[in-house]
Amino acid sequence: MNWGEIIQYALFAASVAAMTAGLVFVLAGAIGVIRLPDFYTRMHSAGVTDTLGAELIVLGLVLQAHDWQTVAKLALVGLLLFLTSPTATHAIANAAHRAGHKPHLSRFRPPHPSEAGKPAGKGTS
Repeated sequence: MNWGEIIQYALFAASVAAMTAGLVFVLAGAIGVIRLPDFYTRMHSAGVTDTLGAELIVLGLVLQAHDWQTVAKLALVGLLLFLTSPTATHAIANAAHRAGHKPHLSRFRPPHPSEAGKPAGKGTS
């Protein structure tokens, strides 16, 4: 076995590892969207895990690409995903906040400044 074949196998193993890790993050985000209790935690789960998962999948595809044109296109797709996914998540969460959508809070939450005169723990849940 020569050095070229060893490098080919190492690149393939790194590509499979990156795509598998990306798949795990995307699945964790999907499970989070299904299982988490309110809109804001679901948006956090989707935004963080899908950005990282998509970047890892694109990295795995870059490692399997054979020509520079494909690598450049995948790098551009990765850059656009890196910039637009968190921006879109923030814009959607900000729109929900401005529309008055309240987060689902537990009874063990810190008091809001508007509830200064109320006894502790007697807020809305």
